[in-house]
Order: sequence, then C-alpha cells, then structure tokens
Amino acid sequence: METLTHHASWVLAVFVIGYLAIVIEQYVKINKTSTALLMAVACWTILFAEPNESADKHLATLGVQMFKVSQVLFFLMGALTIIEIISVHKGFRIVTEYLLLTSKKKLLWSIGLVTFFMSSVLDNLTTTIVMVSLVQKMIDEREDRLILGGMIVIAANAGGAWTPIGDVATTLLWINGQVTTLAVIRDLFIPSLICLLVPLLWSSLSFQGKITPKPRDPEESKVEPLGEVILFLGIGSLIFVPFFKILTDLPAFVGMMLGLGFLWLFTDLVHFKYRDREHLRVPNVLPKVDMTVILFYLGILLSINALESAGLLKETASWLNSHIPNPTLIAVSIGLVSSILDNVSLVAACIAMYGLHPFGPDSQFWQLIAYCAGTGGSILIIGSAAGVAFMALEKVDFMWYTKQIAPKALVGYFAGIFTYLLIYSII
Repeated sequence: METLTHHASWVLAVFVIGYLAIVIEQYVKINKTSTALLMAVACWTILFAEPNESADKHLATLGVQMFKVSQVLFFLMGALTIIEIISVHKGFRIVTEYLLLTSKKKLLWSIGLVTFFMSSVLDNLTTTIVMVSLVQKMIDEREDRLILGGMIVIAANAGGAWTPIGDVATTLLWINGQVTTLAVIRDLFIPSLICLLVPLLWSSLSFQGKITPKPRDPEESKVEPLGEVILFLGIGSLIFVPFFKILTDLPAFVGMMLGLGFLWLFTDLVHFKYRDREHLRVPNVLPKVDMTVILFYLGILLSINALESAGLLKETASWLNSHIPNPTLIAVSIGLVSSILDNVSLVAACIAMYGLHPFGPDSQFWQLIAYCAGTGGSILIIGSAAGVAFMALEKVDFMWYTKQIAPKALVGYFAGIFTYLLIYSII
C-alpha cells in the first residue's frame, strides 16, 4: 500500500507540473499539446512501474481507459472534419449576409444570438473563430470589435453548454451517460440563454450608435459551388448524431462517422467531374483539420484516467463530499475553477470521481456540471478555447477582458444558475 501511495504521489506531481505548464502556455511558449502528451505518457509510465500489480493488469486497465478516450477522439475527429468541409465550401458566408447591420445595438444582439445557436451545433471554438473573423471584416473600430468579440465568447460558451454536440465538456458527459440528449436540451436551454441575455442587456446600455461597415470584397463574399447545400447537409449531419444514438443505442462516434461518410460520398459524387474542384474534396480537406486539438484531448483525458487508476480521484471526491456536502456548491465551484483551468479536464475528473453514483443520469448535479463547466470558462479570457481564440485573433489584453467582459460574464453565469434552480424547484 505504501508503494502504491508512493507511485500515486508521483503521478499527481507529474500531473500538477504538466497542467501548470499548459495553463501558462503563452508565457513559456511551449505548445500545450506537446505538454499534454508528455504528461500522459509520464503518468502511465509511473503507474506501470508499480511493482505490486502485473503488467497484464496494467494493460487491461489502460485498454479500458483507452476505449473510453477513443470514443471522444473519434467523435471530435468526425465533427471537426465536417466543419472544415463546410468552411472550405465557404458555407458560413451565407450566415454573414444576414449580419450586415449599421446599428450597433442590433448588431450586438444579432451576433450574440446567431453565435449562441451556431455554437449549439458547431463547437464553440469554431463558432468563435468564424464570428470574430466576420466582425474583423465588417468593422474598423477596434474598441467596437472587442466588445462584440467578448459577447461572442460568452455566447459561444453558453450555446455549447445546452446540447450534447456543442461543447466537448457536455459531449463528454453525454458519451459517458451522465446526461441524455432530450433532457439536457430541455433543462439547460433557458439557463444558458439567460447566461447570454444578461450580458447582452448590460452591454447594450452603452453600445449604441451607428457603425460604418468596411467596403466588401466581392471575392471574400463568393461562395464555392454547392456551398449552401453543403452547409445544410453538414449541419444536418451533426444534428442527426444524437437522434442516431437514441434510435440505435450505438456509441455517439458511430453516428458522427455516418454523417462524415455521407458528406464525403456526396462531395465525391458532385465534384469528381470538375478538375478545378479538387480542393473541395475530402482528401484535400483532411490536412486542414486541426489535429492539435485531438492530440491535446488525448493527452488530457489519458492523464485524468491515470489519476483515476491511481485512486486519486476517488480520494478527491471523498474530500469534496466531506468538506462541501452540497452538490450544487460543488458544481458552482467547478464552474468558477473552469475560468482558469480547462473545462474538459475538470469534467473528465468529475466523471471519474463520481461515475453514476450517487448522482444518476440527468440528475441536477450532472446538468449543473454541464452548465457551469461550459459557461464558467467565459469569466476569464483564458478559461475556454473560445476565449483563447479571441485573444489570439484580436490580440486582446488579459486585463481589458477582465475589466470589460468578466463582470458581465460572471453575473450572467450566476443568473443562469439561479434560473436553473428556480425551474428545477418548480418542476
């Protein structure tokens, strides 16, 4: 037992050092994906060095954990590829045509709501990149762009929280059975919407006047052949995944592969005759898929699973239950911590700590975890992939976001929690 404790302490030390390096990535200039992969390998190597267990048992444990991780990774690979196919066809340009407004207040609300619903189908990172890039092409005034960008971050994170395919954290809960499709949509839609509406109302009090749009480049607004069709087929494929899981009980990634296979077949059939459309076919799209995201989550999830296998997460759960016996406070605290740490790793840790006991599927605890982990990342700019993308695209200062956007995000976060608890108590 002492040897096991000794190895577990080394696993924890490696994880803490690795995770700290990930958090301060922008300062140490070391890509977080490489850190996550090295951290995962180091944690599992330490576990395998534990002498009281046989190599076969270690391999069996790793095999079980890898099966759970691979479901998430294949799901993400399919989703990112479908999104990239739409992007290459410039399908998202259709959305931008409806946002060419001159009123600041109307533009603020339109962009916020469009981002919210786009993020519920696409992932929040992609939605943020699309919408921030759109704002950059529309508006010259930097301060106006930054206010809109801050609202995009809040909207993207809020929109991703209430569907099983909108945020990786919610997807993780969905794949592992903590939440189900219809229940999470039904119970989290209104709280997530309130989480956005409160900051929008706050911002609209001062964000007033007219905007002079930039001159439009005809080439920029040009859509590739069948761009509209690909947009609707791609989004339809993503939306179909939860229903496929309900109908067949197959893992979610199988439905995502079905959607990708269908879109791949369709693009081959409509483009193979034209030599000037080779760039629109999937083999030429695949190199553009951001594999660093997939590998980062591979490293993070395997590292979390190493902590679980070392028994550390069960001890953490026991400590939380004894010191914070209220499940609601635990969920709220996790949301606040997600403003600093990656929400996927926090949710993965919660799943490993509690499983489905004592909190069953669609319980208040798991639904609050989905909401809090998804929306809490908006409180600080480093707390979510959406915020980091906004920081990179607009070179946003950490302190500017903390002063201008964080208070609005924090109030919206608690307004959504209050709304959820109120609805839950009434029902």
